[in-house]
Amino acid sequence: MGLVSDAPMTVIARNEFPPVTFQELIAYIKQNGTKVTYAHAGIGAASHLCGTLFMATIGTQMTTVPYKGNGPIMTDLIGGQIDMTCDQATNTVGPISQKQVKAYAITGEERADTLPDLPTTTEAGLPEFKLGVWHGLYAPKGTPEDAVDKLTSALQAAMDDAVLKERFAQIATMPATKEQATQEALRIKLDTEIKRWDPIIKAAGQFAD
Repeated sequence: MGLVSDAPMTVIARNEFPPVTFQELIAYIKQNGTKVTYAHAGIGAASHLCGTLFMATIGTQMTTVPYKGNGPIMTDLIGGQIDMTCDQATNTVGPISQKQVKAYAITGEERADTLPDLPTTTEAGLPEFKLGVWHGLYAPKGTPEDAVDKLTSALQAAMDDAVLKERFAQIATMPATKEQATQEALRIKLDTEIKRWDPIIKAAGQFAD
């Protein structure tokens, strides 16, 4: 029925990790390669895709460590048992603001209001490394068109609600615009994402068929 929201990812590490800036992080990984441990929340998770894109972009592989969810990753990251990860800003605003982890960059088009000091990957010198976790609203196949139209209208009204916009801003998430909250916009988004990720996933060779 339409797009709902889009949340950028954040590149974060344990507080004791040597690199200070995003540029230093890239240089450090290129120098140390598989000595660096990268945690993700399982095959195909957003953190896995983020790490895959990051390694492909900088041309260097790290040692990936799969976890069962982002919660255990954050626990081990704060505890210094893993070097780094890439997670939705929705999940990381708190730990970053409380200085429980070290943050390097955000993968969105612009800085997040809740993390104003965190540069975008474009600002930090790696514009190719850009992605977000987006959500769409779907209905079962065969749903009557008039019902879909009503639900789409309700979605557009919700995305324009001031309270919802404020809540989304607090968790570094962008609500869809009226133009994005449509069936056609969602179809285009899905098709574009499939075409974008297909060669990256195949090149990585880490995903089951």
